[in-house]
Amino acid sequence: MKFYNSIIAIFTAFTIIGCGGSKTTEKTKQNSKPNIVVIYADDLGYGDVSSYGSTELITPNFDRIANEGIRFTNGYASSPTCTPSRFALLSGKYPFRTQRARVLPGNAPLLFELGNQTLPSMLHDAGYFTGVVGKWHLGLGGENLDWNQEIKPGPLEIGFDYSYIMASTNDRVPSVYVENHNIVGLDPNDPIEVSYKKNFEGEPTGKENPELLKVHPSHGHDMSIHNGISRIGYMRGGKDALFIDEDMSDDFLRESKKYINDHKDEPFFLFYSLHQPHVPRIPHPRFAGKSGLGPRGDVILEADWAVGQFLDELDRLGLTENTIIVFSSDNGPVLDDGYHDDAVTKNGTHTPRGGLRGGKYSLFDAGTHVPFMVRWPGTIKPGVSDALVCQVDFTASFAALTGQENSTPDSENVLDAFLGKSDKGRNSLLLGQSNITSFIKGDYVLIPPHKGGKMTNKWVNIETGRNKNVQLYNLKTDRNQQNNIAKDNPEMVEAMLAEIESIKSK
Repeated sequence: MKFYNSIIAIFTAFTIIGCGGSKTTEKTKQNSKPNIVVIYADDLGYGDVSSYGSTELITPNFDRIANEGIRFTNGYASSPTCTPSRFALLSGKYPFRTQRARVLPGNAPLLFELGNQTLPSMLHDAGYFTGVVGKWHLGLGGENLDWNQEIKPGPLEIGFDYSYIMASTNDRVPSVYVENHNIVGLDPNDPIEVSYKKNFEGEPTGKENPELLKVHPSHGHDMSIHNGISRIGYMRGGKDALFIDEDMSDDFLRESKKYINDHKDEPFFLFYSLHQPHVPRIPHPRFAGKSGLGPRGDVILEADWAVGQFLDELDRLGLTENTIIVFSSDNGPVLDDGYHDDAVTKNGTHTPRGGLRGGKYSLFDAGTHVPFMVRWPGTIKPGVSDALVCQVDFTASFAALTGQENSTPDSENVLDAFLGKSDKGRNSLLLGQSNITSFIKGDYVLIPPHKGGKMTNKWVNIETGRNKNVQLYNLKTDRNQQNNIAKDNPEMVEAMLAEIESIKSK
C-alpha cells in the first residue's frame, strides 16, 4: 500500500502543479485509480505462447504483455477444468469449498452464493465500474430457468455492473449471448427451450443427422445442431439469437472495446473472457489455415490478434499507463476435446504443455500451470518472476491495491509479487476441485491418493494423475514429474498431507 499511495501522491502533486496550483478535479481523483483488465484464455497451455517457449506458434500480442510486464514462471489456475478455475478467480475461494464447482451443464443455476464478497463486488465498492465480456460458464438463474424472461441471478448479482456473456460455453446449449438480464436478439415469437435430458420433437441431432454437420464430434457433442456444429444438450427456438462461431471473437472484441470507450473517464474493471482455444474451434475465415497446426492453432492466432487490437485501443484512448493488464488461462491444454478438428494430426512438433506433464483434466502440473503475466507500464518493471502466484489471489491483492478489505477465505495478498517488488509469492497452494487436489509447497508438489478412474483419460489421451498411491515430485529438479520420491520422504509426505487437511478444515 505504501508503494501505491506514493504513486497517487506523485500523480496528485503533478496535477496540482500542472493546473497552476488549482485543486485536483473530481475526474482526476477518479482516474488516479488504475484500471484493471483480466484477459482470460480458455484451455491455453503453458507451451502455447511464444514468450513461454513456443516456436511453432508465434503470439506477438500475448508476448507484448509479457515483455512489457512480468512473466511468471510459476503462475497457476486453481483447477484443471474451467468452471472451478473461473469460480476461484472471481470468488477468492478454493473450488473444493463449493461442491457444485465443477464443469457445469449449460442450464445450471448460478454457482455463487449471493451476498459474499467477490472480485467484482470488491472493486465496485472501491469505486470501479465493473464488467464482464465473453465466456461465462458459471451458471445463470435458478432451477428451471425460463430463458425467455429476465435471466437472473447472474453476473450483475455478484458485483458486475455490466455483462455481455456467452450463456455457458461454446460447445453447450443454449448457444446465445446474454446482455445483463436478457438474451441478445431474442424474438419473443420464437422462444427458446433448453433441455439436458431429452431432445425436442423434430429437432435434428449430430448423432442422427451427421450429414448436416461441417465439424463432426469425436466423442459426445452430438446433440442439438446449429451453424453446422452439434453441441452438448438440446435446444429449440431462438433462431435469431443464435451466435455464429466464426464471429464470436470479433463479437467479444467489439464489446470489450465499446466497454472501455464507454468508461474511459472513470476507473473500470473488465473481465475479458476469451473462448479460444476451447472446442468447437471455428476460426473466422481471416485466420483459417494460418497457423499450419489446424483449427486449434488458428484460433490461438485469432485470440492473439484480438488481444493486440484491444491493447491498441487502450493506446488510442491514452489509457495504457493507467491500466493493469493480467493475462492467463483457466487450465492447461487439450487437443481432441470432442470434435474431429485435426488438432492431433496437425499438431506436429508443437508442445502445448511446454515440457510439463499432463494437461486439461490432469492432476499433473500441466493441468493448472499456465501462462500468467501482469503489465502496468511505468509502474511494473519488465522482467521474469519465479514467485508462486495463483488466480485465486486477485481479490486480496487488488483489495490491497485499492485500499479495500478482503473477506474471501482463500485469496492471499501477493500484490508485491504482481508489481515486481518481491520475488516471493505464496508459500503454498492447493489445487483442484472437490477431492481432486494437488498441493504445492516450495519446490515440491504432492498428489494425494485417488481412488477410481484411470491413469489416462481415453477420450482426450491425457494422463489424469490419479493413483491409489501418494505421489511427491520436486518440480525444480524434475519438471516433467517422472520421479515419484514419496517413498524416500515419508516425513515430508505426512506433513504435507496434514497441511492439506488443515486447509480444508478452515
